[in-house]
Amino acid sequence: MSEARNYYRDVETLDNGNVEAAYARWAPIYDLTFDVLLKPGRRAAAAAASTARGPILDVGVGTGLELPLFSRNAQVVGVDLSEPMLRRAAQRVRRERLDQVAGLAKMDATQMAFADASFACVVAPYVLTVVPDPGALLDELARVLRPGGEIVLVNHVSGKDDAIALFEAWLDRHMAPKLGWRPQFPWSIIGDWIDRNPQMKLVERRPLAPFGLFTLTRIQRCMNDTLTQKAPETLKLECV
Repeated sequence: MSEARNYYRDVETLDNGNVEAAYARWAPIYDLTFDVLLKPGRRAAAAAASTARGPILDVGVGTGLELPLFSRNAQVVGVDLSEPMLRRAAQRVRRERLDQVAGLAKMDATQMAFADASFACVVAPYVLTVVPDPGALLDELARVLRPGGEIVLVNHVSGKDDAIALFEAWLDRHMAPKLGWRPQFPWSIIGDWIDRNPQMKLVERRPLAPFGLFTLTRIQRCMNDTLTQKAPETLKLECV
């Protein structure tokens, strides 16, 4: 766990205010900047989630780039902290007639307004590096996940002791609040969290294009988990 502890100790503080301000700046150019680069990860996450038998939660939905990639038979709810990004996602839903999208809402992903065990799958592509406390986010994703369901993550995972890792560490210390995310992200943050939560099981971890820069991680909540499964009161949210 020392690597994860050192990560939190060394990086410059990133808070929700930084993130909201950064993504208000990114919103007008986000699709142009990141669509092609991040599409393989979004496609892999949507493909994994679309096999779920029940509602899907898309955390950090942003401008909704992955929404058209979900099965048309799916029921998807998207949440994000950034209202400017959500407005663009809502425009995409209307423009592309994405009937699989049940709703979009502004929420802090570490304190969501959903009941326990509301979703059959929770997708969080490129989100762990954005939130101030990745462990708190993982706790919340597990809370809203049904027993037998999966958390599907896509994230850059940093290497060790090479020039890229040193550059990422420098960016973390000096640029993270301005970027709105942390470039440095050790696997131990995810791995240690799984180790601390025996009801969660790693079922897949594989590199993705381009060049293995990103990693797909699938984590399953055990069926014999004692968490009481509750049907969500409603998943039909109004779009922003």
